[in-house]
Amino acid sequence: MPDLETTGVTSGSDDLFARARAVTPGGVNSPVRAFNAVGGTPRFIRSASGPWLTDVDGNTYVDLICSWGPMLLGHGHPAVLEAVQAAVARGTSYGTPTEGEVALVEAIVERTPVERLRLVSSGTEATMSAIRLARGFTGRDVVVKFAGCYHGHVDSLLASAGSGLTTFSIPGTPGVPASSTELTLVLPYNDRDAVTAAFAEHGDRIACLITEAAPGNMGVVPPAPGFNQFLAETCRAHGALFISDEVMTGFRVSRSGQWGTDGAVEGWAPDLMTFGKVMGGGLPAAAFGGRADVMGHLAPEGPVYQAGTLSGNPVATAAGLATLTAATDEVYARLDEVAGALRAGVTETFTAAGLPHVIQSTGSMFSVFLTEEPVTSYAEAQRTDVPAYAALFHSMLDQGVHLPPSAYEAWFVSASHDDRAVQQVLDALPAAARAAAAAATSQES
Repeated sequence: MPDLETTGVTSGSDDLFARARAVTPGGVNSPVRAFNAVGGTPRFIRSASGPWLTDVDGNTYVDLICSWGPMLLGHGHPAVLEAVQAAVARGTSYGTPTEGEVALVEAIVERTPVERLRLVSSGTEATMSAIRLARGFTGRDVVVKFAGCYHGHVDSLLASAGSGLTTFSIPGTPGVPASSTELTLVLPYNDRDAVTAAFAEHGDRIACLITEAAPGNMGVVPPAPGFNQFLAETCRAHGALFISDEVMTGFRVSRSGQWGTDGAVEGWAPDLMTFGKVMGGGLPAAAFGGRADVMGHLAPEGPVYQAGTLSGNPVATAAGLATLTAATDEVYARLDEVAGALRAGVTETFTAAGLPHVIQSTGSMFSVFLTEEPVTSYAEAQRTDVPAYAALFHSMLDQGVHLPPSAYEAWFVSASHDDRAVQQVLDALPAAARAAAAAATSQES
């Protein structure tokens, strides 16, 4: 376990950020990392262990980002490290089929309703490929998505795409030609009437409807009871495919992802699903899969082309398989316990500070919206108090807790978050709540 002393020194991160900005747009390789939404200098992390991050200046933080979801078991889990080290010793990439990729696919198929699966290297690649396959299978072109749902930086899916664009107040999709989005219908999330109207008008042209199984990219906004089943049934009635994006929720919300909490209970399955994050164990790996007849349209069996040099990479598949193998019922119980303790702590301290808030969750994923009313859609998510969140973020950071640097992201925990880590978060909350309440009051005046 790392030393929990935090000095507050950031000179190393300041220097690295200056170097990075000279050679990298914004100084980062994914926009939210830049701290633009909260201000200040992003912490450059040198190492991580269990629930702890250590930056280049030696400051240590409780990690509530968990690499945006993949680190279900915590950083440096022994079984994952052992699997990765053994894989690296055998070679890092072959460009050929391997036993490891078959084993990982079998593990995913066993946990989900998908019948056949193809591995890729990123969630963006997975959703892009699923959309192409749906269009090729149906012979239709129109795609339906929901405002606030993010499915990677695919041109046709960047319309109203949630956290990243919202964090940076990007009003549209610069660099994406109108021709790329003119076949995309964007609807309000959780709005059955809008879905019914869209299919009534365009049903014979709709290739697919894609949704996050439980959105986490406008903050966590769970589907209303029965909403995903309604989407599946509506698509089936109109000959369209239902694509459930579980890149974020897959194998994190439960052993079978979000589908394990609704579809498995209600008796329905998506036509296609996309996965990422947890299934790669912290390495770049993702997948898309679904019905055997639909997947049979992929090359080399069918006419829809998709390929990738590093798809099924032996090191990534080893990390993913080790993670899924270690994700036992006990792991999920601990995740729920930790998340429950943190949600209770937030509720108690924020209420005491007079800070309006709503906590929303699915499984152990949760978000804290600094607003008074529950959030059911993208428009409602945008009511959250962004300046107050920035004050909350920096107070927590100063006390050794690293929250997501955006008000529109989910908070993640791992099974390695022990009582000491949880207590450090709980101890930091009162001062952070007061700072956020002061910022909210300042905005009102």
